[in-house]
Amino acid sequence: MELYSKWLVGIFLLACSFASPALAEDTNDMLGAAIVSKLKSARSELNYRFIGPSAIPSFFEVQVEGGPMLYVTEDGSFFFDGNLYKVKVGQFVDVRNLKLDAERKKVFASMSTDTMTVFKATGQTKAIVNVFTDIDCGFCRKLHKEVPKLNQLGVEVRYLAYPRAGIPSEAYNKIATAWCSANPQESLTRFKNGNNDPIAVCDDNPVAEHFKLGARLGVTGTPAIMLMDGSLLPGYKKADELAKILGLDS
Repeated sequence: MELYSKWLVGIFLLACSFASPALAEDTNDMLGAAIVSKLKSARSELNYRFIGPSAIPSFFEVQVEGGPMLYVTEDGSFFFDGNLYKVKVGQFVDVRNLKLDAERKKVFASMSTDTMTVFKATGQTKAIVNVFTDIDCGFCRKLHKEVPKLNQLGVEVRYLAYPRAGIPSEAYNKIATAWCSANPQESLTRFKNGNNDPIAVCDDNPVAEHFKLGARLGVTGTPAIMLMDGSLLPGYKKADELAKILGLDS
């Protein structure tokens, strides 16, 4: 029976390769639904998003919301998680980041700054960084102290909220309060300096939206600095170091 099932999957995938784009998309959706259903049968409390074929033949990518990327077999019976690397001359390349670079670039090219907390460059804007940040993260606080110098160097810093403890949490309440403030820049700075504002969470804050976007774009910790070309720079960077990466004179 198992051999017969694998034979059917093989025929199914072969048929998909010769199908029209619309039919191939439908069959891909069917396969994705079947894989997600199998995963749900084991851990129904998790939310899964089927991505599509992975770089490994016969394995498919499934993103766990707020969790890792899974590389799942065709029948959904086996998977592994973690980073997938492609072996190239002189280096190991993170396959997922290669794919995410393009998605990040597309997202930030079209995303409005209306929901971000923005610290504008002094004078001409020479570069832009998008930073997923948390209130209590020590390295986020260190990076925030570099913002004035970054602004002086012509770098615009655009913050997005990413409470590492999740939603709901005390971290969420703090960062949502900053975003809901009449002056988010000043409130965020006070929180990062340890001078907390009274908690006041408004209903229409964008923190949950930012948190979901961060997970989709590969954020696993904070600060997560994303450049306009889609590159991800995880962790703390000094202003001079960032300026060098951005091709600016420090």
